[in-house]
Amino acid sequence: MHNKLRAFHEYVFMYSAGSVIYAGTEVAFRGFTHWTMVITGGICAALIHFENKKLRNRRLYLRCLAGCATITAAEYSVGCIVNKLLHWNVWDYSERFLNIQGQICPLFTFFWFLISVPAICLSCLVSDRSEAFTGGNHVPKKKEKSSV
Repeated sequence: MHNKLRAFHEYVFMYSAGSVIYAGTEVAFRGFTHWTMVITGGICAALIHFENKKLRNRRLYLRCLAGCATITAAEYSVGCIVNKLLHWNVWDYSERFLNIQGQICPLFTFFWFLISVPAICLSCLVSDRSEAFTGGNHVPKKKEKSSV
């Protein structure tokens, strides 16, 4: 039970961090963001955390490839919904080289590879801190006060 609760807290933290960090990054570079990107950033961070736990013993570049594939797939999926289906025009890569339907392009896939590095580092930190706090399998006991 404690392992499931610990994992739940890890994913909630990663989702929240991904939402805030992605939205902040987008505002810093574009000057604005869209609420759908806040949600997408959180989902991507949680998925990267899941992948990182499964691929923890793999080389960093392989985990980054998995991360950029996840983010690119999410970007394409969300783009097809919010840009193509709903016509909200959140972004448009149609002017970018080798774009696919204006939703994804190699340049931003490369950026997602780079962004995967700090996301994976955060994932490792969250997992390590969570295990250290809970001792891996149990909730830590409260320290007794000394009577000195």
